[in-house]
Amino acid sequence: MNYEKSCGAVVYRKFHGNTEILLIRHIKSGYWSFPKGHVEKGETEIETAIREIKEETNIDVLIDDGFRETVTFSPRRDTSKTVVYFVGKAISRDAKPQIDEISDMRWTEIGQAASYLTYENDRIVANKAKAFIALMK
Repeated sequence: MNYEKSCGAVVYRKFHGNTEILLIRHIKSGYWSFPKGHVEKGETEIETAIREIKEETNIDVLIDDGFRETVTFSPRRDTSKTVVYFVGKAISRDAKPQIDEISDMRWTEIGQAASYLTYENDRIVANKAKAFIALMK
């Protein structure tokens, strides 16, 4: 069995009194999810999440490690993949998709995210993040 690990975040911003989260659409698969990517040697989970979000979206984030959710699934035969998600507050606004990996990206009101997200696991993470963000000041 092969094992893979990726880290990313539910990236959010406050916009006109609403909480919006950033969703990305992957070129290869066409699915909607959150920015994330593979852990590189020597990186912490948070370092990976920050780097991958910047690479995929050009957005800088502050990660809140008080929220940590994991999703495990099998992307291919004989492969188990774990994705660790944090909550990250966008601290820059100049979003640009990584053209070789991301076909589209959008800020969507957090309550509407489930209608875009492709996988149930991501919808569960979005709902947990929504509750977590609501408790923050």
